[in-house]
Amino acid sequence: MATFGSFTTLVSLSMLLPFLPLYVEQLGITAQAEIVQWSGAAFGVTFLATAITAPLWGRLADRFGRKPMLVRAAVGMAIVMSMIGLAHNVYELVALRFAAGLIGGYASAATVMIGTQAPPDRAGWALGVLSSGALVGNLVGPLVGGLLPNLIGIRGTFFAGGAVIAVAALLTILVVREDFQRPAKRTDGLPADTGVRQHTSRLPLIALLVTATMVLLSNMSIEPIITIYIGQLGVPHSQLASTAGIVMASSAFGSVMTASRLGALADRIGAWKVIIGCLVATAIVMIPQAFVTNWWSLAILRGLMGMTLAGLLPAIGKLVRQAVKEHQSGRMLGYLQSAQFAGQVIGPLIGGQIGVHFGMRSVFFVTSAVLLGCAAFDRWAKAQ
Repeated sequence: MATFGSFTTLVSLSMLLPFLPLYVEQLGITAQAEIVQWSGAAFGVTFLATAITAPLWGRLADRFGRKPMLVRAAVGMAIVMSMIGLAHNVYELVALRFAAGLIGGYASAATVMIGTQAPPDRAGWALGVLSSGALVGNLVGPLVGGLLPNLIGIRGTFFAGGAVIAVAALLTILVVREDFQRPAKRTDGLPADTGVRQHTSRLPLIALLVTATMVLLSNMSIEPIITIYIGQLGVPHSQLASTAGIVMASSAFGSVMTASRLGALADRIGAWKVIIGCLVATAIVMIPQAFVTNWWSLAILRGLMGMTLAGLLPAIGKLVRQAVKEHQSGRMLGYLQSAQFAGQVIGPLIGGQIGVHFGMRSVFFVTSAVLLGCAAFDRWAKAQ
């Protein structure tokens, strides 16, 4: 059920990608540059808000349970998504998208719940399955967004998205079960502990949070300029949007194929080995993307990159969950979610700047170097 809820909410969040500029124009913005600017702001502000509030929701999950956070996120998203369809101007659109990030976060809440409820020896596999649902949602969302506006209109598409999330909320209330006990309050006058297990150093936790940021950063670094890059590969202008969509979807498709398998591999051979191996493999796959001469080669390489990236988040979630005590797991997994969304915000900004000042092919080289540096850092932190 948590996987289905993550799928539906991410479909609703990502389905606006194909028609967001059209909606911005419908709200009264006519200059091309301003349409691009407002579209980027409306899209990115949701991830920024989620990064801010994820630790708060994680802390509340530790106090009141994980299921209430799932219900809160689903109900909030259903309401806000429907309200976006009622926006009168672009300011309301951006404000409501920001509210969606503040109030929502179903996938983040699901990660906290699965990470704490799954048996330790199956946590990697369980988080891998959950990750697959989220990835499929990001894959299907733009496809749905390209079809529904022609059938029910742009505003109607938002209402449909809100209705689907409402169904997910209802199913969460009825189906999801949680074995949760509120932590006992301390009465001995001693300061509360940090939640980190006694045998665990803080350095590996820091390394894991940095790695989580790098995963999303590396995947999103080329997104702002990938359409332009594909145009340089000889794709006709009339086919740029559809071709770029295929290339972008390739990464998510590759991740869906391997996420649960690599999660299970982390359970079997150790999560640190999977993390370091996937970082190195992704760095290697990044380099030939700078030398492609046609779009389908890029799509294949992006698919391979998705396959190697898929093992990282489940393995990181497994290690973070094992590193902290039960009553602090929600808060720490909330920080993990913030780190991921930070990468999703920072990646396009960095990639765009590198592409403008040093050329688009440089983005792949820089990202590859960052991933290799991250792998070295993780190897060193693991030994501490």
